[in-house]
Amino acid sequence: MNDEIQRDDEPRAGRTGFEALDVALEMAEAVAPAIARIDARDKSLADQTRRAVQSVVLNIAESWKRQGRDRAHGFRVASGSGEEARTALRLAKAWGYAPASMLETPLALLDRVMAMLWRLAH
Repeated sequence: MNDEIQRDDEPRAGRTGFEALDVALEMAEAVAPAIARIDARDKSLADQTRRAVQSVVLNIAESWKRQGRDRAHGFRVASGSGEEARTALRLAKAWGYAPASMLETPLALLDRVMAMLWRLAH
């Protein structure tokens, strides 16, 4: 039996209740094997990609709780980091660090996140 008590208002199965954050977390999980593969060939690019992905997720989480122009600004920052992550993954593919098949799902999820961020910021 599970000793943890789940409140009725808490999200289930690791979901936050905020779709943009949920998809960003899913993207971060999906990209982890690619970052590990990149790290074996180029530690600097892997670190920059990892930090960009972290920035997307963390800025979405922070902005979700903010209000007004400050909120929109945070979503724009997350979008900028998303573009950095997308470009880093494309660069890793171009340089042969990670195969296209490994990047397909993370890039598709990142595209979804970026579309949501556009709507949230504008």
